[in-house]
Amino acid sequence: MELAKLTSKGQITIPVEIRRKLRLREGDKVSFQEEQGNIYLRNASLGSLRQFQDAMTGQAAKAGFESEDDVVEYIKSLRNAEGK
Repeated sequence: MELAKLTSKGQITIPVEIRRKLRLREGDKVSFQEEQGNIYLRNASLGSLRQFQDAMTGQAAKAGFESEDDVVEYIKSLRNAEGK
């Protein structure tokens, strides 16, 4: 268990081991979420990335891409079209 002391301004220092586990770096944002009476501290950047990944799941297949190579070829065609 890690402990942190609250300052008069409501600030805490996140213990180094917790920062490592959450992959937190200077300037990162954290989110606090309450679930069933528990408060969770999360790396907000990683949470946003996961939400985006979840939202994009299946979109390539819906667009007709069957492989990563299909996506790469499509991107190349877009770049060529911009370079006209």
